[in-house]
Amino acid sequence: METEFTPILSLLGGGLIGASAVLLMATHGRIAGISGIISRILPPRSAGQSLSQGLVFVIGLLLSAPIWVLVYGQSPVQTVSDNLPLLGAAGILVGFGSVLGNGCTSGHGVCGISRLSGRSIVATVTFMSSAFIAVLLLRHVIGA
Repeated sequence: METEFTPILSLLGGGLIGASAVLLMATHGRIAGISGIISRILPPRSAGQSLSQGLVFVIGLLLSAPIWVLVYGQSPVQTVSDNLPLLGAAGILVGFGSVLGNGCTSGHGVCGISRLSGRSIVATVTFMSSAFIAVLLLRHVIGA
């Protein structure tokens, strides 16, 4: 599988992610980690947690693809495996890792590193190293 190098779009996307994380922290004092946001909108929720803020954030994520279609007239190009057992195992591992790591990649990688959190730096190095090894093995050793 070949990927397209898009430095301008990547820079703009990263800037938007960073701006949204800063805006959420500045206005609500919350970290923009998806696992934390989802846990705040699904039961059981702790008393005093804002349901509306989490719902608005998730709705914004879900609207990104339809907005893309409106702007560009076509769906964004996505490549997803049709191997359902592999997708299921990957989902379980990501979920387990988010619970074990006390947060997800977006929370640790975007927000935690920017706050110079030692735990987030270690978590990000761990999941990025795991991703590098997985790509090396799957693409270059196994050839999947």
